Amino acid sequence: MIILAVESSCDETSVAILKDERELLSHVVLSQIDIHKIYGGVVPEIASRNHVVYMTTVFEKAIKDAGIKVSDIDVVAVTQGPGLIGSLLVGINAATTFAYAHDLPIIGMNHLIGHIYAANLEHEMKFPALALLVSGGHTELLYLEDHMKFKLLGETQDDAVGEAYDKVARTLKLPYPGGPVIDRLAAQGIPTYSLPRPMLDTDDLNFSFSGLKSAVINLVHNLEQRKEEVNVENMCASFQASVLDVLVGKTKQALKMYPAKQLILAGGVAANKGLRNRILEEVTSAEVLIPSMKFCTDNAAMIASAAYFEYKLNGAKKDYLIEGISTIDFRR
Repeated sequence: MIILAVESSCDETSVAILKDERELLSHVVLSQIDIHKIYGGVVPEIASRNHVVYMTTVFEKAIKDAGIKVSDIDVVAVTQGPGLIGSLLVGINAATTFAYAHDLPIIGMNHLIGHIYAANLEHEMKFPALALLVSGGHTELLYLEDHMKFKLLGETQDDAVGEAYDKVARTLKLPYPGGPVIDRLAAQGIPTYSLPRPMLDTDDLNFSFSGLKSAVINLVHNLEQRKEEVNVENMCASFQASVLDVLVGKTKQALKMYPAKQLILAGGVAANKGLRNRILEEVTSAEVLIPSMKFCTDNAAMIASAAYFEYKLNGAKKDYLIEGISTIDFRR
């Protein structure tokens, strides 16, 4: 089975072609980071307009790189949500038009499920599994009973961890995106500043990063008002130590409550080297699956991977109607 998948939920225009479970025939990702860097974050209108400009080119390159004919494709998959509405619509319109033109069935996939299934591109997922999903917009712990059977265990009550990284980076006058920069500088510093570990000692598995972000902002402003120098490397190390204590601590707590064969680290923040190292060092009760860096950020290969199992379980439609731009209800 050959799946063509489209991902355009934020500022990456991506098309991938997957054969069967994990034979990736092509994988094209066009990033807009350099465009949005001057604004300090993604501008939705600019992101969607650039998807329009480059979508056809990315489609053509993916098919050419795969070395296949359009008639070889069996099913089309596309990110349905969550994400930026304008960006999602460009990808959905492109995928549904392509499917309609070539009389192919289409599957609308959840972006978050795609991040989890990025792990299956390089490893075999085993169940039950636990997933720590960390990105710019989401921070969640999920229990996976089987393919496409999820239970939400905990989620952020305010800011996502990736969002906190970007806002702390802005406060420290570091470039966008802030996550990779803070991760790099944290490795050069010492966690000398005292910062909170929000909700680490609670009985539930929810997260909160708004207070930690505010604590860094207030500390930096107070130091500046007193004309004291802010050691950026040490501040990054202190902030990251707090974040990782919470993420790793909550994950280990979840594994005690919900024993699993595997722990899957997923989402853009899964590219954080400090987090990857801490998870590998401290999680011993389950096999740890961490996607390669190229599969952590938004990409169409992960959407194709998830769509493979969705198609096997539930098939696909040919009515070319993808119902809404929605999130998945993990509580079901």
